[in-house]
Amino acid sequence: MDEQELDERAAKMLAIYEKQAFNSARASQALRLRLVAWVLRAKLAQSVKRALDVIVASLALLVFSPVIGGTAVLIKLDSPGPIFFKQVRVGKWGRPFYVYKFRSMYIDAEERKAALMAQNEADGPVFKMKNDPRITRVGKYIRKFSVDELPQLLNVLKGEMSLVGPRPPVPKEVAEYEYEELGRLNAIPGITGLQQVSGRSDLDFKTWVELDLQYIAEQSFWKDIEILLKTIPAVVLGKGAY
Repeated sequence: MDEQELDERAAKMLAIYEKQAFNSARASQALRLRLVAWVLRAKLAQSVKRALDVIVASLALLVFSPVIGGTAVLIKLDSPGPIFFKQVRVGKWGRPFYVYKFRSMYIDAEERKAALMAQNEADGPVFKMKNDPRITRVGKYIRKFSVDELPQLLNVLKGEMSLVGPRPPVPKEVAEYEYEELGRLNAIPGITGLQQVSGRSDLDFKTWVELDLQYIAEQSFWKDIEILLKTIPAVVLGKGAY
């Protein structure tokens, strides 16, 4: 939660009380104390979430360094093209940033997408195919076990993403969002989230959005810990990933 969001929420709280009459200095002081306490709690929650992101992302990069190195070699041997894939995504409040992934598709994947739109197996503005012909041999496995997402730990360290949050959409998808779907952009995007531990690509887009909005409304340190722990079996089993 940044300064702008804190200011907006404080303004909403003030709007609730602005028409109420306070008959004593004690009542006015109580309101001021409530506002100060709320801001301090929000600041603390923001700092704790950021600390969790930095610590876990740093440790994960260290622990998975052999996997990262081995994946890079396999991608290079499997098909021509770069090891990493960089794409513009939409972050909190519509801020664009580059997301990093291991390349899991052939280099002409974007050019071939238009010809495959009729075979899209997802609803809403997203595109998903279980047997997408653009995916490389190595890409099939690194996507199934989410190894392709490991470079996004760098996005977390840069503060562009969090470990837990809604998945960052591409600008084209956001352009097709309905009003309520824009609520997904009210939080820093994450590597994992309620959608990832609740079925991943097997979910319809409406349920996906509902889970993201639920997370945003309920997010807390312990909620993030719970989702991170549930992510481990979801990744190992590879259910709903393609």
